[in-house]
Amino acid sequence: MITCNGGRCTVQGPVTMGNVVALVAQGKELFTAPHTTVDFAAVTEVDSSAVSLLLEWRREAARANRKITFVNLPDNLKSLATVYGVADLIATDA
Repeated sequence: MITCNGGRCTVQGPVTMGNVVALVAQGKELFTAPHTTVDFAAVTEVDSSAVSLLLEWRREAARANRKITFVNLPDNLKSLATVYGVADLIATDA
């Protein structure tokens, strides 16, 4: 589930194969500000689909000429991104 307040959005709960399609759709609907910050502090569980999710949100933001920033990424999500060689693509300062 994603909630937004202005350009700051919070992802809550798990980000797994079971809900990643819904999160992609929800992000497309909610991430409309010129710059969106997505906070992962309330994420409870991730699997490899979370990496794909962040990459899709990055692609969508680029297509719409918007900026998206990720903050408070869980350590296991950062580790997965490193294993897959995409850590630079989901870096929080990009």
